[in-house]
Amino acid sequence: MTDEHAHSHEHDGHGHHGRRVRHRVGHLLTPHAHTAADRVDSALESSARGMRTLWTSLAVLGLTAAAQAVVVVLSGSVALLGDTVHNAADALTALPLAVAFAVGRRAATRRFTYGYGRAEDVAGIAIVLTIAGSAAFAAWTAVGRLLDPQDIDHVPAVAAAGVIGFLGNEWIARRRIRVGREIGSAALVADGLHARTDGFTSLAVLLGAGGSALGLRLADPLVGLLISAVILMVLRDAAREVFRRVMDAVDPALVDRAEDALARVPGVRAVGELRLRWIGHRLRAEVAVVVDGELSVREAHQVAVEAEHALLHAVPRLTAALVHADPAPSPDVPDPHLTLAHHA
Repeated sequence: MTDEHAHSHEHDGHGHHGRRVRHRVGHLLTPHAHTAADRVDSALESSARGMRTLWTSLAVLGLTAAAQAVVVVLSGSVALLGDTVHNAADALTALPLAVAFAVGRRAATRRFTYGYGRAEDVAGIAIVLTIAGSAAFAAWTAVGRLLDPQDIDHVPAVAAAGVIGFLGNEWIARRRIRVGREIGSAALVADGLHARTDGFTSLAVLLGAGGSALGLRLADPLVGLLISAVILMVLRDAAREVFRRVMDAVDPALVDRAEDALARVPGVRAVGELRLRWIGHRLRAEVAVVVDGELSVREAHQVAVEAEHALLHAVPRLTAALVHADPAPSPDVPDPHLTLAHHA
């Protein structure tokens, strides 16, 4: 070994040691816990927060829809009827989501080896179908009133009911979206976006009430059709959100964060295949990292453990990572996966 090579090796050794020391110091100074029990507790707390939000939504929107229904009976407004039905349907979407959160708490089994977290995606599909049904009903009612125009009564009460619908939906939308993003629930976020648009459709009822006050009999059913169109826009956004989750789509920024964290782990020479997927409102990762082929099994395993640890710190809501250590190619073994080539 030349002096220059020895010096280089010594320098690399010190650099590797320094990185490892900094990694361990950061580990000690950063509050964290990654035991299985801690992960389960975190997941249960997320589900509990989601459940509390859902029951609050059901209560608030249920009362809102009930108050609007009374005014519908008194006034005969189809615009308000469409908004009332939509609010009632929005309140009822809390039920499949609540079931999904409850089912998602169940432990994995030999049949459902990843657990039951994907029940939230099934609930998301139910929400999309509910939105579609409410849009169809609102449009059908509005078209019927266009063909048979009628005056509406108690116009001030109709306007007040529209304002009540807006306030109730906007409050629920803020809560659902905030909690959904904090716990990583796409279905809850989609339901929050749904509620927010419901609030603006409630304000549209004011247009129908104003037109009726001016003697325009077609104003109310036309606003009803406008509400149906807005519901269809919500349907598109909610369907896209749920479709992405069902297809295991993730934010590319999360992949970038994961790759950056892995590249900083001492002993990781390169990052191979990296996959992230949502299971309910929790993330799982599967990744292959390239390590020195001369490492012992125990040493390679330690690198994999530190890689998983780095991922748990770097990627929000990641609860588990399966890290596979591949030996770096060598003249004797240029491709460590050559045996599997004919299966590609």
